[in-house]
Amino acid sequence: MARRRHREELARLADEDLLVLADRDQAAFEALYDRHVRVAYSLAIRLLGDRQAAEDLVQEAFLAVWRGSTKYSQARGSVRTWLLSIVHHRAIDRLRQSSAMDRRQEALEEEARAQRAQDTADTAIGRVEAQAVRSALAGVPSDQLEVIRLAYYGGLTQQEIAEQLSLPLGTVKSRMRLGLERMRRNLGGGEVATA
Repeated sequence: MARRRHREELARLADEDLLVLADRDQAAFEALYDRHVRVAYSLAIRLLGDRQAAEDLVQEAFLAVWRGSTKYSQARGSVRTWLLSIVHHRAIDRLRQSSAMDRRQEALEEEARAQRAQDTADTAIGRVEAQAVRSALAGVPSDQLEVIRLAYYGGLTQQEIAEQLSLPLGTVKSRMRLGLERMRRNLGGGEVATA
């Protein structure tokens, strides 16, 4: 009975009086909440367009009112105006955050698409080049081809190739030079690096 009477007394108080009591009287805060929750939610849903986000925002705004009741100044407007400005500012902050996150996500996705396109282009170019090299190698005599393969695919030096094939070093060098010249002609005159 006393609780009901207390609530009735609180219902007759102005918002400013409820706000003064809100930090130490839960019922005063509840009365303030009940008076303004619908309009605060309505504003939040209009700004955010999402029910769950609007509910969360209104809860945060009322929590800020409860924690910061001493920040209220009657000279700047009514409690309702103050509360709605908190809702409005927090909604704008959320929209900005969301927009910034969306822009960052789009930039990352664009970068990933560009990287995939570059990787695809690099792969295609690599395949074309590999096919050209295979074709150029097909026109090289087998003794020269053997030396080139040991140098470029086997990673051997000319001295190591000479030892492995039991050939004089000069013969290995000549075969390498002749084979690379033949490849250069087969590739259309482009430069070919030697090992």
